[in-house]
Amino acid sequence: MQTDGASGLSILIVLAFIIFTSPYFSKILRIPIAPIEIILGSIAGYLGLIGHNDIFHIVSEVGFFYLMFLAGTEVDLKLFFTIDKKILKAGIVYILILYLLSALLTFGFDLNRLFILIIPIMAVGMIFTLFKEYGREEEWLNIGMLIASIGEVISIILLTFVGAYMKFGTGSELLFSIIYLVGFLIFSMIGFKILNVLFWWYPQLKVILMPYYDNSERDIRLCMALFFSIIALMLYLNLEIAFGAFVAGTFIASFFDHKKDLPHKLASFGFGFLVPTFFVYIGSTFKLSAFMIDGVVKDAALIVGVMIGFRIISSFVFLNILGFKKMILYALSHSMPLTLLIAVATIAHKSGDISEEFYFSCILASLTQAIIVTIGIKIIMGYKNKSLKT
Repeated sequence: MQTDGASGLSILIVLAFIIFTSPYFSKILRIPIAPIEIILGSIAGYLGLIGHNDIFHIVSEVGFFYLMFLAGTEVDLKLFFTIDKKILKAGIVYILILYLLSALLTFGFDLNRLFILIIPIMAVGMIFTLFKEYGREEEWLNIGMLIASIGEVISIILLTFVGAYMKFGTGSELLFSIIYLVGFLIFSMIGFKILNVLFWWYPQLKVILMPYYDNSERDIRLCMALFFSIIALMLYLNLEIAFGAFVAGTFIASFFDHKKDLPHKLASFGFGFLVPTFFVYIGSTFKLSAFMIDGVVKDAALIVGVMIGFRIISSFVFLNILGFKKMILYALSHSMPLTLLIAVATIAHKSGDISEEFYFSCILASLTQAIIVTIGIKIIMGYKNKSLKT
């Protein structure tokens, strides 16, 4: 592994500055912290304060996986068995409409077939950051997280398939990737069933593994052991690590709910160091000079408009359940698949399926969505709060 000493020192200093000052910029500009970290990372990259560094890249990837792990800790798998069937059916119809609209647009205007995957793509990472902002009492946010979890599973399955196809073609490697993915899903479901029965018969095992009061931090140690074990497994199977991290987080939420302070302890570490590092890195990968490349801004605007517009149209299936304002908030919460959109663009660019210009468009679109949506939600929530007061 090669690293540049001066570059590494510069990155550490800039990273320390951004992590410390982001909350203050967020308060002054009234923009959520995540977009601020991305913007500052982009500016630092443009000024040459952050360059290529292998260690920075690795830490940022760990931050992304940890963000997905934290997102998983917000999803109790048992809720899928108790969720209102009306909500579940509406969520499935919502996802189907998204893919249908994307297919019609792609084939109707003869666009790159990747649009069928890009437009409906969902990721819970940024939705989880909304919990930090608005709490866990918002109905639209809880439903948004549940449906986005289903959407992300579908997105990652398709991403794994498309990624394997772009990398290996139609050979045996593609077949093995599909088999490994299906095997992992089956293994996860069997594991859930076994643990559910085991902890039902021996509930004291939960307390043994995660005591209520423990000065050895066994709860954190178990979470980190599970986190790194799942990363190792996904690397061995050559599957999407983010998906494995998310699934691992759901197991923590599903079986160790007696540790009420655990999500806060995990999030404090993540949002204090690893997650900001990921957002800063994402910002630094986008070249501000790309604004001058013909077509980049236009394509980015098209992606943003279509992704947000299609989600609002599809979310009308929730109109009777949430009402109009909450329906819009629900749709917006799904309109910033920052991490997976960048992942799709990166895979497609490396395989040569999209140009560098379109790659920059996807990156710009992902950043723009995060900023527009978070500000939009903040405005609507502010208006809603004022309405409640009056």
